[in-house]
Amino acid sequence: MEIFQIVSFGMLAGILAIIVKEQSPQIAFFIVLFTGIVIFLVLVDHIAEIFRLLATLTTKANINFMYVETILKIIGIAYIAEFGAQIIRDAGMNSIASKIELAGKIFILVLAIPILTAVIETILNFIPV
Repeated sequence: MEIFQIVSFGMLAGILAIIVKEQSPQIAFFIVLFTGIVIFLVLVDHIAEIFRLLATLTTKANINFMYVETILKIIGIAYIAEFGAQIIRDAGMNSIASKIELAGKIFILVLAIPILTAVIETILNFIPV
């Protein structure tokens, strides 16, 4: 199974980074960065498959794809911001990691506004005036 390969690769890289960190923290950081990128690239095909499946289900359920697309973008932003923040946190830059997380939250809020607007409009249509 692929998960065993990913976990093994991550554990090996983690041990290597710990060993190298005492001699050269910069190289240890690049090992961590490289490991994160490799793991992400392995997962890209799986992520694309999930998106295709959700698009198919959305079409079959006759749901407006705009809503599903927006939710997928929100999930993507959350994962990317978390991934970037963790990498930066590994480098010891907690304040920058917090700013990355804040930026992710702001982008999520911006994307959520049309969905929130549609929900509020739907609720208002049910309330008699």
